[in-house]
Amino acid sequence: MAKEPVRVLVTGAAGQIGYALVPMIARGVMLGPDQPVILHMLDIPPAAEALNGVKMELVDAAFPLLKGVVATTDVVEACTGVNIAVMVGGFPRKEGMERKDVMSKNVSIYKSQASALEKHAAANCKVLVVANPANTNALILKEFAPSIPEKNITCLTRLDHNRALGQISERLNVQVSDVKNVIIWGNHSSTQYPDVNHATVKTPAGEKPVRELVKDDAWLNAEFITTVQQRGAAIIKARKLSSALSAASSACDHIRDWVLGTPEGTWVSMGVYSDGSYNVPSGLIYSFPVTCQNGEWKIVQGLSIDEFSRKKLDLTADELSEEKALAYSCLT
Repeated sequence: MAKEPVRVLVTGAAGQIGYALVPMIARGVMLGPDQPVILHMLDIPPAAEALNGVKMELVDAAFPLLKGVVATTDVVEACTGVNIAVMVGGFPRKEGMERKDVMSKNVSIYKSQASALEKHAAANCKVLVVANPANTNALILKEFAPSIPEKNITCLTRLDHNRALGQISERLNVQVSDVKNVIIWGNHSSTQYPDVNHATVKTPAGEKPVRELVKDDAWLNAEFITTVQQRGAAIIKARKLSSALSAASSACDHIRDWVLGTPEGTWVSMGVYSDGSYNVPSGLIYSFPVTCQNGEWKIVQGLSIDEFSRKKLDLTADELSEEKALAYSCLT
């Protein structure tokens, strides 16, 4: 029997990431090759014409799984009945702007979208925040959508996770699909901590620790970390535009694993509401290693944290606490 369509909201849908993301969703990359979807696309009024152009292209592509398209600048219409919300729209930092100015703009955007989701989205709607500052935008959304369970509000650090997998795969000249269980801890910013202490690579002789195969702790503890932390800036330098294709792809990975589950023995990184695990302050949206089953994520417990890692975990938590204070000061 054919499945009922899932309604997926993409905000900022006429932008770069949105343009890369909506065809992936329509093709089944996010929810699987047998799951029909109805796309809800939201953007701001100045982008209305471009948004309509994206809708025209979706029609022209004749995606078999795409059962309908809502393209609108009205937040209530966009949020009505959605099962999954991918929040790509946000206010980008422009030259000469203070962090507080950017935060203030994003607080007002996420406040209004949170209210619309709370009132009009389907029950048990899953939310993924992509727009930066992603962790803190997700926290604001949680604050203003109290009836959405905190476990249903997440932010994207899967892009960083995938970047870390890619760097290890390149360094060892192995397939990226053979590398698993890297971790991104903390903020989706340059303080994030890409951790390979528990990561493994599938070899003909079985699974081997990444550290044992790389045999270069100096690289793993320095250049590898900064490369992953600053990869976004490197792509802007090369493309003169921010990463869109990889961000869209990792958003699909994030939702797919959350909804359909992670493979046995594999974890992924997701920005989720901290419950105090690993001595991370509760009340932050912080990236942890998680496994997913039956549409629920669970933080992987019991991993050993060495002194080097502890400092990195605390540093990124401190930044998130500062961001939270800044965001809340914009509310007064």
